[in-house]
Amino acid sequence: MPPIPDPPKREEPHTPSRESQRGLDWFIFFLADVQTGFGPFIAVYLTTQKWTQVEIGFVLSIGGIIGLLGQMPGGAIVDAARSERIVAGFAVATIGMSALAYALWPIFPVVTVAATFHALASCVLGPAIAAISLGLVGPRAIGERLGRNARFASLGNGSAAALMGICGYLLSSRSVFLVTFILAIPTLLSLSRIREREIDIAQAHGAVKREVPDKKATSVWSLVRQRPLLIFAGGMMLFQLANAAMLPLMAGVVTARSSQWATMLIAACIIVPQAIVALSSPSVGRKAQTWGRRPLLLIAFGALAVRGLLFATVHDPYLLVVVQVLDGITAAVFSVMVPLVVADVAFGSGHFNLAQGIVGTAVGIGASLSTVLAGYVSDKLGSSVAFMGLAGVAALGLLLIWLIMPETRRSE
Repeated sequence: MPPIPDPPKREEPHTPSRESQRGLDWFIFFLADVQTGFGPFIAVYLTTQKWTQVEIGFVLSIGGIIGLLGQMPGGAIVDAARSERIVAGFAVATIGMSALAYALWPIFPVVTVAATFHALASCVLGPAIAAISLGLVGPRAIGERLGRNARFASLGNGSAAALMGICGYLLSSRSVFLVTFILAIPTLLSLSRIREREIDIAQAHGAVKREVPDKKATSVWSLVRQRPLLIFAGGMMLFQLANAAMLPLMAGVVTARSSQWATMLIAACIIVPQAIVALSSPSVGRKAQTWGRRPLLLIAFGALAVRGLLFATVHDPYLLVVVQVLDGITAAVFSVMVPLVVADVAFGSGHFNLAQGIVGTAVGIGASLSTVLAGYVSDKLGSSVAFMGLAGVAALGLLLIWLIMPETRRSE
């Protein structure tokens, strides 16, 4: 009988300094500001530079394709790194320079290269943030830390959208990218406040210390065969398949019903969920530690299914803003649950960030298919049928979690 490997050592409580915690808070806040500049503002800016819609569509598609293909390599890069801070710093600097290139040289070759580098940098930033968080606080406190991350990301998104909208209105659409470049500076300064020595590298990669190395437990093949990881990735693909098209489809409906107030209504539909995420994400992290992961996942999928049904049946454009409260609930849960469940499943493997890439790829596939399929159904059968179909996909995801997804919360 072969010898049984020694179990992993029980991890000691890990309490990072207040300075590192606040540094991570503000890094996430300013990074959300920086990334907001690469949203809808790109299409507006390039249109003012006399670009054709085909050229704009090509540049936008670059980000989507690289973002999808780069998820797993990005996670593997973070797992292989000896300093997540350095990886994150290079990625932020790359995004800042990409923004500057957009502002100074809005010609097709330069913008194409800038879009490519921005997408590549974004592929490592998500895993790097989750790795720094896990390395700082450890598995026991990661739920609450991820909730805190989601709060500051939401606050950053909201404040940046307001700031850039004002700059674009008062100055020019070019100023949005200059502001994005400038915001990269406080982002890097906040990152420098996170103390390197307080980030446990092995812990950041999802590894644990063992008396005798267990190569089988830490192999990539063992990770990708994890049944909970594959089920969760499938669930996340269904989630994005149901979720990604809802707001764009609803925006078209609102514009058709109330064109005069459409812009304000859509803005409200974006702000309401962000406010709920900012208010509730830390409590979601705490509840995940006490209730477990599955109850919160079921609540999020249920809220998404109900939202789809209400979009199909509610005709008052102003009531649709109220329905967006359900989007806030779903967003608050998944902003915490995705890295948290991945951390549970990948615990001890040393490939936490690669596992994030696997789930991220599933998310990207679902999001890519969602808008195409929902748009086709809406054109052929009407928006109400499309919303009902999206609600049905969300219900399928709920059944997947309810019937076959195991609870992943680790017992102490």
